[in-house]
Amino acid sequence: MTWMIYGAYGYTGRLVAALATERDELPVIAGRDGHRLRALGERFELEHRTFDLSDPAATRAALEGVDAVAHCAGPFSATARPMVDACLATGTHYLDITGEIDVFEAVLARDDDARRQGVVLLPGAGFDVVPSDCLAALLARALPGAVRLELAIRAGSSISPGTAKTAMESLGTAGRARVGGVIGPIPADRRRRTVDFADGRATTHAIAWGDVSTAYHSTGIGDIVVYAALPAAVTPMMALAQAAGPAARNRLVQGTLKRLVGRLPGPTAEARAKNQAQLWGEVTDAEGRTAKGRITTLDPYDLTADAVVRIAQRLAAGKVAPGAYTPSKALGADFVRELDGTKVLDPD
Repeated sequence: MTWMIYGAYGYTGRLVAALATERDELPVIAGRDGHRLRALGERFELEHRTFDLSDPAATRAALEGVDAVAHCAGPFSATARPMVDACLATGTHYLDITGEIDVFEAVLARDDDARRQGVVLLPGAGFDVVPSDCLAALLARALPGAVRLELAIRAGSSISPGTAKTAMESLGTAGRARVGGVIGPIPADRRRRTVDFADGRATTHAIAWGDVSTAYHSTGIGDIVVYAALPAAVTPMMALAQAAGPAARNRLVQGTLKRLVGRLPGPTAEARAKNQAQLWGEVTDAEGRTAKGRITTLDPYDLTADAVVRIAQRLAAGKVAPGAYTPSKALGADFVRELDGTKVLDPD
């Protein structure tokens, strides 16, 4: 079986490539920049293929002989559709590391296409949203009939250039939640809450996290809000969003901001080794009964690399039936327990 990492020279792509070779995997590495690919290919002794997603024919040709592609080149609002189209055309299984609500909705809507073409589509195969999606599914299993889900995340690390560029796209837009099964603005009375993470209490703020989409597909719960205790690296972005308002959506402003954040180095290996992420969740049913759960993981980038390698191996080996899935739907709610360094405090 053969699988590919597209965007392999980006911050997260390099982590995935390094971990894959450490585990004696030999993925094909790919992206637009042939020079950077050659250097990475020589470093890890991996085959490389250069192609641009804006060229459909070249993309389809590059996927020849590839069983699964781990798509790591965002922002996925621009790159997911062409890669998914190519995967459906070539019978190649697809996974990505998006956290973008609209991308989840668009990819999951192609379930019929995926089944017809014999392809697995699995967006959100990293920290966005594997642990939180599995936590949502574990909570729903603990309290059947739950009608409300709230999740909270404390990541605690600095961010990569790719993550920062995606964050820039959200500037000037309102936060999002799911109420009555419909994605829309965050209710005014649910924009902040205090959460008891495994490592202590924190004030969290509602955000437009991917689970607003995926948790609904995984659990059927139609009322979902996701909160975050924001790391220091994100705080200036939030302040910028509040100050700029809709002006931050201007194409020129977006381009300038993305060029600036593209220079971010991303967290060092030493910083990641010292960092853990915390997840908390609570479901409530119509009678007011609740169940809570918590998960502690490695640094989000290290968890992402681990999850991507494991999921790519499974898809390439044909261990998931064709269709478009959330992580917990494809792999089971307990998949999160398999990830390195993860501790699950079962729902109570």
